[in-house]
Amino acid sequence: MKNDIDFQKVITAFKDKYEVDLVALAFIQPAQLEYVLTWQYAIGNINNRLKRIVLQSGKGIAGQVFKSGKPMHVPNVVTEYPERDLFNYPIIVSEKIKSFCALPLYRKNKVQGVLLLGYREEDKMTYELFEKVIYNIHIDFPKYYGKEMAKN
Repeated sequence: MKNDIDFQKVITAFKDKYEVDLVALAFIQPAQLEYVLTWQYAIGNINNRLKRIVLQSGKGIAGQVFKSGKPMHVPNVVTEYPERDLFNYPIIVSEKIKSFCALPLYRKNKVQGVLLLGYREEDKMTYELFEKVIYNIHIDFPKYYGKEMAKN
């Protein structure tokens, strides 16, 4: 999956287009008994901790989006997640994200990765912006996200 697109260039374009603080891509990696997700590409990150995060399906932002196959929109992390639960979302803590959306990246009708767009200010990821990202995802990732998937 990673050989036919320059993902760093793509996420840089996302950061410029949507004026977000952080854009990160997580992809599945084979593990001993099942797959895990790791954040492999990022721009706007304040440190490299995110590249050491390893998530199982259903865990963390990437794991939840990967397992459900549905986009996630959190306009305000402070009101959405109690502080005591933030350890379950290491990228939110390490990157100081306060507002974000995350979308599954499909290929051949299977989720292959997760795209995260985040802000370090509360309420910056509006519902309108979230809808715009979903609407345009098939243009920005044509090989990985079919238009029919964008409607889910």
